[in-house]
Amino acid sequence: MAKSETKVLCETPTPGKRGTSIAKWKYDAVRAAIREVVPRSRAGIEFRKLPGLVEQVISAEHREQLGSVTWHTVTVKLHLESIGEIERVAGSKPQHIRRRR
Repeated sequence: MAKSETKVLCETPTPGKRGTSIAKWKYDAVRAAIREVVPRSRAGIEFRKLPGLVEQVISAEHREQLGSVTWHTVTVKLHLESIGEIERVAGSKPQHIRRRR
């Protein structure tokens, strides 16, 4: 990883928690995959299925360079919640998420 690599600060919706910076290309790849697999439907999808779905969509090259797909998926998912692109489906257990826009 080059020191001059552009990074994205992934915030979390949890008050008082600090965000995590990740390489922009990683953020972009995982965000695109999340947006592809998370529906806008009322029921959404189960959160625990998200990393597996992202792994199926992301390119083999990116999977190899990414490191932990699960960790990056959760990090980007929390950021997308923070900025209002996805939301948790109220009252769903286990947690379900859906796209807002």
